[in-house]
Amino acid sequence: MRDDCLIVRAFSLPEIVASYTSYDWDVLIRQARRGDVLARLYFVLKQHQLLTKVPEPALNHLMSAWALAQKHERDLRWEVNRIQHALNETEIPIVLLKGAAYLMQNLPAAQGRFYADIDIMVPKESLPVVERALLIHGWMAVKLDVYDQQYYRKWMHEIPPMRHRRRQTVIDVHHRILPETTRAQPDAKKLLDASIPVDGYESVRTLSPVDMVLHSATHLFYEGELDHGLRDLLDLHELFLIFGENENFWNKLGERARKLELTRPLYYALRYTKGFLNTPIPQQSIRQIETEGPNWLFAPLMDALYKRALVPVHPSCDLYMTSLARWLLYIRAHYLRMPMYLLIPHLMRKAFIKEKENS
Repeated sequence: MRDDCLIVRAFSLPEIVASYTSYDWDVLIRQARRGDVLARLYFVLKQHQLLTKVPEPALNHLMSAWALAQKHERDLRWEVNRIQHALNETEIPIVLLKGAAYLMQNLPAAQGRFYADIDIMVPKESLPVVERALLIHGWMAVKLDVYDQQYYRKWMHEIPPMRHRRRQTVIDVHHRILPETTRAQPDAKKLLDASIPVDGYESVRTLSPVDMVLHSATHLFYEGELDHGLRDLLDLHELFLIFGENENFWNKLGERARKLELTRPLYYALRYTKGFLNTPIPQQSIRQIETEGPNWLFAPLMDALYKRALVPVHPSCDLYMTSLARWLLYIRAHYLRMPMYLLIPHLMRKAFIKEKENS
């Protein structure tokens, strides 16, 4: 689906890097850095025993990114320990989401990942207790504007982000995986009930393998700002590879997506991991979900949009009307998340604030 971007080629067919010229490597490093996948590239090339094919200047960049990713991993493990400590007395289990979950379950998707924040999910009725405990242990609300506070607490699937006053680490506390206003309404209780423990942590859990994939797909394909789109697509690729070794995983995936009203993001996840990264997905699984895609009129349009948006934001990856494609997906994401009577005032306010900040 997209083979003209060097970084996509490198991940879909790692052996191709042996043919890259010095100029190719210069562009590749820039693309990988913009896509936040430079350390992931190091990991993949090491897996395929291809580091000897990397020119020394490029290898220095890869090794530096890998060292930084290792520091991020150590910091995140410590942060999970601190979150567990803060919430220990509440006796409320926390479910880690996305990157933190991949790391604490020692999944390949965590390798070479950088972490800007930690996402957790708790039952909605537990939010006041959890927020109070985090406040006591040094986390404070990042967004103090009255509108932002109301926006998060009334409409969103999480409370406003909280930053620790000393370590400056950010935690996002979710009670759902999609906002209250979204058409799809995946049952948070089903997700929490099916969660699995993290070894060595009494009250820390993650989503089950099937739910982890569905949440990753939902996060990516309901997202409007796709600066890290390739990284998130690589996460899905790695999850499919590791969980797909169990035949029951593929049997459960489509059925679970229907129960959680998440068949459309699963359709896109299967289609674009296979299209971009040659992910080995059973044909039966693709056939089971094909009818859940957009109709014949919109399917080519969505392909054209994601072909442009699921690559790093770098001029060498741009196609005709790439900027327009990203803007349309941004509007689509907000439309999926909010009804029009909320969406239009919200976007107008964001545009006003951005204009004011730039003036």
